[in-house]
Amino acid sequence: MGDAFLKFLGTAGARVVVFKQLRASGGLWLELNGTRLHIDPGPGALVRALSSRPKLDPAKLDALLLTHRHLDHSADINVMIEAMTEGGRRKGGVLFAPADALDEDPVVLNYVRGYLGKVEVLEEGKSYRVGGITFSTPLRHRHSVETYGLIVEGRIALISDTLFFPDLIEAYRGVEVLVINVVRAGERDERIEHLTLGDARELIKGIRPKRAILTHFGMTVLRAKPWEVAEGLSRETGCEVIAARDGMTLEL
Repeated sequence: MGDAFLKFLGTAGARVVVFKQLRASGGLWLELNGTRLHIDPGPGALVRALSSRPKLDPAKLDALLLTHRHLDHSADINVMIEAMTEGGRRKGGVLFAPADALDEDPVVLNYVRGYLGKVEVLEEGKSYRVGGITFSTPLRHRHSVETYGLIVEGRIALISDTLFFPDLIEAYRGVEVLVINVVRAGERDERIEHLTLGDARELIKGIRPKRAILTHFGMTVLRAKPWEVAEGLSRETGCEVIAARDGMTLEL
């Protein structure tokens, strides 16, 4: 792997795919500008990092980030904090998370927070820095808990779980690399606050990135064969569309 990459430690989305581990759910590992950031360490994140080839060492992380508090995104957050800080013996690192992941009924345990150098609360329209990485959370997503996507260095975006709404296109327009959490293959349902394959098509056409990566698949997307869907979207949109695979490394 090069010095700048995004590694998919899991591509599972939705409960059945995660709980049966039909796809892994370790989240995303970003290395850029000499800084290491683990995004959404869901179930198995620690094991997936350590079994990666080459191995990813959690003790070398600079920060952890939760886009939201749901367990498929946060289940390993406490063990990853312990791994990053060597059980609190080496206090440091930053945790970025929405307020509701930290306040009432928190997913981040209080005792591990003392191991961190800093905890930063994510808010809509704010920018943040850790090491050599600057990122922003352009708008709050429409999801059942407080949820944010990211734009890193103005060119790499992650659209996390959300119901589709038109403001997403304007918020993420101009990025070069677009990662989209696509859970469903069916028609959009306002009661189910997740993106569909049709929503992904609309986002790619509106945002016009150079490259789009589909990930966080639910059962209906897996049945639709996401690699074939990505090929079709590439032809239809004129953008390079890739269906992420567990363990896939995207060079930046």
